[in-house]
Amino acid sequence: MTLQDLTVLICDDSMFARKKLSMAIANMGVGQIFEAADGAEAIEKYDECNPDVVFMDIIMPKVTGIDALKAIVAKHPDAKVVMASSVGTQGHLKDALKAGAADFLQKPITDEDAKKILENAAKGVL
Repeated sequence: MTLQDLTVLICDDSMFARKKLSMAIANMGVGQIFEAADGAEAIEKYDECNPDVVFMDIIMPKVTGIDALKAIVAKHPDAKVVMASSVGTQGHLKDALKAGAADFLQKPITDEDAKKILENAAKGVL
């Protein structure tokens, strides 16, 4: 699989963070990119687009990233969800990994971090 073959879902309540990551990933050549503004929307979008990789913020309104992760993994055990947070990362890291996260990134997510995640997903090693 190549980066062009990947489908990615970006979930963050910050429109700026979503657009910045979306543009960076598009510049890497990723084929399809979808966005969600909160955890509830992420669960719906996951079912619609069945992404290869999800980048999900932990702290969001309505449904938190951890709760969305749990809901997605319950329905799709092979989901590759990469959690991101800038606050209280140590506690969130444990919660995210216990809930089934494939990886965890410190915000802001750098282009290099995103590219490494996507390359690993394309190789099937995420």
